[in-house]
Amino acid sequence: MHFGLSEEQELLQETFRGFAQAEFPPQRLREVFDAGEGHDPGLWKGLAEMGLTGLVVPEAHGGAGLEILELALCCEVAGATGIPGALLEHSLACLAIDACGDPSQRERWLPGLATGDVIGTLALAEPDAECETADPWDPDGWQTRTSNGTVSGFKQYVPHLDHAGLVVVGLADGGLAVVEPSESDAASVRVEPQDGIDRTRPISKLRLQGAAAQPLPNATAESTRRILDAGLVGLAADAFGAATRLIQLSADYAKDRKQFGQPIAQFQAVKHQIARMGTEIEPTRALLWYAAHALDRGLEDAGRHAAMTKAHVTAKSVEVARDAVELHGGLGFTWECDVQLWFKRAMFDRSFLGTPEVHRERIATLAGW
Repeated sequence: MHFGLSEEQELLQETFRGFAQAEFPPQRLREVFDAGEGHDPGLWKGLAEMGLTGLVVPEAHGGAGLEILELALCCEVAGATGIPGALLEHSLACLAIDACGDPSQRERWLPGLATGDVIGTLALAEPDAECETADPWDPDGWQTRTSNGTVSGFKQYVPHLDHAGLVVVGLADGGLAVVEPSESDAASVRVEPQDGIDRTRPISKLRLQGAAAQPLPNATAESTRRILDAGLVGLAADAFGAATRLIQLSADYAKDRKQFGQPIAQFQAVKHQIARMGTEIEPTRALLWYAAHALDRGLEDAGRHAAMTKAHVTAKSVEVARDAVELHGGLGFTWECDVQLWFKRAMFDRSFLGTPEVHRERIATLAGW
């Protein structure tokens, strides 16, 4: 089977990469990282003008009407360039409303999400103490419930919540509901900052106590898992991009750093280490593309491939990150070294929506082992 990108898909990725490199150079990334807000209004406006905020929104509602594969290609660029922002979470919120909302809900929310005027995010994970399963991302363990047009529950690891105008909340039955923080009083929606490793993607705790909410009527445990699976593929793509950037940083450093009068890139051990980094991550590209393709086509084994991709690619990305730190020597551990920016991005991708260990267990279950 020959599987490659179309000219349109390659153009999408190259256009986004050119924009990110021109409009968000490393020094600007460092400023946003140090600030810790994870949001740049000018960058978000630029993404909206390119149509990326409406990438997976149907054309009928003002979006580009593209698929999860195109979203993954954009996530790869985001990971490689390190740009902040809620691109993945926002897109997942769009997918959730499109797949699970009724016509009036789609008409109400999707146009604003498509233009980027409204930023969307997801509130899914719940604290382990309140979760019946070992995985806080598993819908079977969620305890948040709706009643008479309101929702009550406690969520954690909610990304970009400070800037979100719309939050898709996971419910106890595996369903979903939409909360608009601005439509609820301060007592019913409480946001608490939460420590996270990637300062370009801040996370928060969300306490809901009788907050106004609209359940998405077509949301089921199965459809919610499909949204989660799309997130797994997006995170894997982001991790893949981060790994490729770390390999490039390591190669550039090896050419500049001199020891015994010559660049360390001339040393056989360094050559082998960089080559191994590349051969570990590059073959995962096919796994990533196929997982997105399987979700787009609704293949029976799509969930298993999404879990495989998340588990394998994010684990390999962290291995590459550790090698990059080693290749940079003592400098690699410092705040001043850019390696830490992508190391922390890879660590976030590994943990968010479940660790590789969690997804390997799911892979075994789906395979009937």
